[in-house]
Amino acid sequence: MLAAQCKLLRSLHVPGRPLLLPNAWDAASARAVVAARFPVVATTSAGVAAALGYEDHERAPAGEMLAAAARIACSVEVPVTVDAEAGYGLAPAELADALRAAGVAGCNLEDTDHSTGELLDPERNARRLAALREAATAASYELVVNARIDVFLADRSGRPQLELVEQAAARASAYLAAGADCVYPILLRDRAAIVAFLERVDGPVNLLALPEAPTVAELAELGVARISWGGLLQRRSMEQLAGLLAEL
Repeated sequence: MLAAQCKLLRSLHVPGRPLLLPNAWDAASARAVVAARFPVVATTSAGVAAALGYEDHERAPAGEMLAAAARIACSVEVPVTVDAEAGYGLAPAELADALRAAGVAGCNLEDTDHSTGELLDPERNARRLAALREAATAASYELVVNARIDVFLADRSGRPQLELVEQAAARASAYLAAGADCVYPILLRDRAAIVAFLERVDGPVNLLALPEAPTVAELAELGVARISWGGLLQRRSMEQLAGLLAEL
């Protein structure tokens, strides 16, 4: 079953016909995603951590996050792709084993070192991705890897996003060459920068559905292959809950 889910998830990354991922944070929200007829469940690390009582960015214990991923995967019959943050300090083979044990078909893997807040060296991260791919393949586990690129997230200079595209695209190309199935330049939202990034990257691209970014239809027209909502739905749900509680 997991092999079939991996195959299905990989097949749904089609530039111009993007896979839409309204991210879940627990089994109940995952079931709601499936009930709304989305073909895949993706998790949000921020939402899962919040549901467990922790902050994002690997403040939650790896065991608890992976256990939550396993509960979500057990609660639905569609492929699940899990936000594995920066890998929780696990060696690539350990991470592959943990994700396979959780029953997930895919994962996000960030290129930020959360102990320092700095971007990882792209060559070092590419080697890690290659090792993860090798370990998964050796176990006959066709894990779908979405390599997150944090260049736009980390930038504090206020420069136009177009000026950061070359740096982000270089990371993307290295990660795809290392075996990533998709790249995710999180917070990339400027239309001109999106176009430039897509022109430079030969592989599926995931973008975050931000209010200031082009619409889903526009992103599809540009050739995006995957669109995520990250923690946006969980935060909105909590805002609605706060409103309901205020009415009481």
